Amino acid sequence: MSQAAVQAPDSNRWKALFFIALAQLMVVLDATIVNIALPSAQQDLGISDGNRQWVVTAYALAFGGLLLFGGRIADLWGRKNAFVVGLVGFAGASALGGAATNEAMMFGARALQGVFGALLAPAALSLLAVMFTDAKERAKAFGIYGAIAGAGGAVGLILGGFLTEYLDWRWTFFVNIPFAVLAAAGAWFVIREPEGARNRNPLDIPGVLLSTLGLVALVYGFTRAESEGWGDSVTIGMFVASGVLLATFVLVEAKVKAPLLPLRVITDRNRGGIYLSLGLAIIGMFGLFLFLTYYLQIVKGYSPVKTGFAFLPMIAGMIVGSTQIGTRLMTRVAPRLLMGPGFLVAAVGMLLLTQMKIDSSYAALLLPAMVLLGLGMGTAFMPAMSLATQGVRPQDAGVASAMVNTSQQVGGAIGTALLNTIAASATTSYIADHIAGASSRTQQQLVQLEGMVHGYTNAIWFAVGILVLSGIIALTFVNAGKPDMSAVTGSGEGSDEDGAEIAVPVVAH
Repeated sequence: MSQAAVQAPDSNRWKALFFIALAQLMVVLDATIVNIALPSAQQDLGISDGNRQWVVTAYALAFGGLLLFGGRIADLWGRKNAFVVGLVGFAGASALGGAATNEAMMFGARALQGVFGALLAPAALSLLAVMFTDAKERAKAFGIYGAIAGAGGAVGLILGGFLTEYLDWRWTFFVNIPFAVLAAAGAWFVIREPEGARNRNPLDIPGVLLSTLGLVALVYGFTRAESEGWGDSVTIGMFVASGVLLATFVLVEAKVKAPLLPLRVITDRNRGGIYLSLGLAIIGMFGLFLFLTYYLQIVKGYSPVKTGFAFLPMIAGMIVGSTQIGTRLMTRVAPRLLMGPGFLVAAVGMLLLTQMKIDSSYAALLLPAMVLLGLGMGTAFMPAMSLATQGVRPQDAGVASAMVNTSQQVGGAIGTALLNTIAASATTSYIADHIAGASSRTQQQLVQLEGMVHGYTNAIWFAVGILVLSGIIALTFVNAGKPDMSAVTGSGEGSDEDGAEIAVPVVAH
């Protein structure tokens, strides 16, 4: 037995988890915090309505497009190095965004944040995958990580509201700097990667170009569909180009000696099922965050800070689902028995929200719906995050982690575009049908608000269906049994290519 197999777990692994979780919180938080600050930033920098979407799109394109490349760089350089460089770069890009004096500087800063985020996110998840090899510890570590990943978005809404209302929109960028500096310094001194976990193969340049361009075209196609419509020639062209590029990417990966994405990572039935069900669940959830934010602020008249606090029950549900239900049951039951029911519980929460009206009570309708959504997603995400990186060769951990992030990023772009389009067309037709009967200005405003809520509930019905589909996929595709309770020496998939054995939990089939 080689030294790698008997190597004791790193004594600093729990400290390392704190800094990894802090970095993850920063990345997730950044995705929502800027949305709240966007109206103020737009006004200050003179960004036109047509160009406004680029504050979000520049980040999404760079992040979504470069994730696979970022994961491979982490495998090549070492995850710790990629993690620290990603954090330092993210802090620099945030400083640039906070200091922006015009729209070009803002768009550039957001794209840079996406570039360094794409390096940072897969490195964070793969560090957890190679540092926590005992099944019980792994469950606990991924429970904490999953809770932070889920809660970060809502924390972003609260923090974004506070900073925008009481300070200045620029602080929604500057707030990343202390997070990044603390996480980078801590990671540098605390994290020690296991020996022999790097992938020294040369970089697959055709794979990098094809995957990056294919993913950028896909994400841009969906973001453009939201603003320009699905029939727009550029939108259609982007989807066609994306399909061709990604199909070519798969063909190239099957042929080259050292692929960017070894196809064994995604053709594994469990991992394939996880990437698919996670991506779909994110499609349902992303649109919801947007609709509820608008509903609470425009229809109910909540302030940004009050809106953020209104999401707290969802955060609480996610934390309980992830750290209590998921962590406690993960070592006792098969992952699909947490993921499937988790997505279905979230679908019940979503189903309640289809009953939203202008005068709906927060306590009677929104509160129970948010608790169910949080509990369901927290319970499902935890085993999904863990199983997606379990049993992969250590040299593939970065790329396997990048695939988790890619399914979330692409799911987010699809969800925002698809559900927004459904909501907008339902709103337009409702207003067209009812506006004639509204004689006074007050009645017309009421019809417009009713139309808005009608649009949201229409789109939420689709989100219910998508979450049910996620649950079915998790129950049918993911066939791993409950994990073996001891970290044992891997063979086959768990062995590295030099023959050194790596300690990984074995999944019983």
